[in-house]
Amino acid sequence: MDGLPRELCLKIFHLLDHQSLASAPQVCRKWSALTSDDELWRKLFNDRWGADAAAFYAPEGSKSWKGVFVVQDRCDRYGLGVRIIREGKDYYLIYQGEIQRYLGSRQDTDGDCGKSAPRQDAGDEHRQISNRILFFLGDLEKACADAKRVKA
Repeated sequence: MDGLPRELCLKIFHLLDHQSLASAPQVCRKWSALTSDDELWRKLFNDRWGADAAAFYAPEGSKSWKGVFVVQDRCDRYGLGVRIIREGKDYYLIYQGEIQRYLGSRQDTDGDCGKSAPRQDAGDEHRQISNRILFFLGDLEKACADAKRVKA
């Protein structure tokens, strides 16, 4: 696809869903640039939520249609309230679909549970306990959301 003109690549990308477009930037720089096309994401938003929602949620300032799409998709998946979510091995605190804070990664705490680790001070130990509680809550929220989706 590297030899294809930009316009033809965009027409092909217009046929893909948002999940396929999200993984395309991992292929090459050209695809990364093309999948960030604002018009592409505006069309995807319009197709999924309709023209009225597109007019209401139109990006303002430095926001892009891709960013608006991602936030709206997260709202659909997790709701509007404050949530701890897991995406891959990473945990985030979100509110109304927008990421408020990165909480950490599961890979930071995986391993032998500190059995052979050197002695830690109380502050480090408390942070690890807090992280494990946050990760547990994130996993619990994900499991509940999955169960509701299967039940529906």
